[in-house]
Amino acid sequence: MDHGSDCFAITPYGRGAGSSRVRVFEWLDRIGTDFAVGSYLSLSDAAPSRLLRHPVSLARAELRLADVVRAGPRRLLLHREASPLSRGWWERRLLRSAEFAVYDFDDALQWDRGEGGLVRRLAPKAVKAQVAVDHADRVIAGNAVLADWACERHRDVVVIPSCVALGDYVPKGSYTLHDPPRLGWIGSPHNEASLLLISGALREVHRRTGARVTVVGTTTPSLGDLEHLIDRIAWSPDSQREALSAMDIGLMPLAHTAYSLGKCGYKLLQYAAAGLPAVATPLGVNTELLSEFGMPAPRGRDEWTAAVLGLIDSPATVRAGLGRNAREITGRRYSYDAWLPRWAAALELGPVTP
Repeated sequence: MDHGSDCFAITPYGRGAGSSRVRVFEWLDRIGTDFAVGSYLSLSDAAPSRLLRHPVSLARAELRLADVVRAGPRRLLLHREASPLSRGWWERRLLRSAEFAVYDFDDALQWDRGEGGLVRRLAPKAVKAQVAVDHADRVIAGNAVLADWACERHRDVVVIPSCVALGDYVPKGSYTLHDPPRLGWIGSPHNEASLLLISGALREVHRRTGARVTVVGTTTPSLGDLEHLIDRIAWSPDSQREALSAMDIGLMPLAHTAYSLGKCGYKLLQYAAAGLPAVATPLGVNTELLSEFGMPAPRGRDEWTAAVLGLIDSPATVRAGLGRNAREITGRRYSYDAWLPRWAAALELGPVTP
């Protein structure tokens, strides 16, 4: 971290993690203000097993947070949490040390009570999110569900969605189905299990059409009996750029939980940026996006089966209309260019232009 700046951005992950990349790095790439960025260990996640393999780096990361507090930043942006080990003390100290401090979150961290391993139970994200909202000068929430909760604790809450850059995706050119059809999913390894929620529908679609599922994420098999119909592509900026346009239909199933309710619909926006028709669970932000895009919103197994088969059986012109309409709406309403002035205003950076 370069301490020559008096503006700091603190995020728990490196650029390779979707949340930090989308909510911090992509914005900072677009402004002229010089922010020093602290991304803890610069890893793609903060799984305890990974943290324990880097004890020296872990200690240094904690010391760097103390350095930021001592620096007394003029402006501070804190995304999600400062440290996986904190129970709120780092979030409170960092936000109170700055002349102007903004807290940004894009998941329902307030309902994450630490289910899972020991570290998660000892330092639950819910505690940190509550402390951060209480001590920030302004809060940026990724959607209205998160904002409604934050507004109960803070008077200055701004909604800024997780955005995409259309130029980061190759737009789909042909809507003629592959043989067999290619369904697709993109995301981090710990979210892959969502595909198991629609395993019955995927098996039935595969039985009827031979359709396969392309997973853009990890190449490590984790979906059990579904793996026989899955093809894996390792995620990278380059693979992401082209992989979505090579699919026929995108998938975004979600569990019906409070945490899912706080999701920002980012997968749907990625599919839309590539002009890819998609099927998704109508929960939280997804409900609004699916309505805007005119795409299927199934709830149970039978509806999922019918929705995917319906798109497969539709003429190419129908799939093309859905995909191109979604891409146009996304560029106009959910792109970085569309939201950059409001993001800069939320951080009180002065006028900026896309």
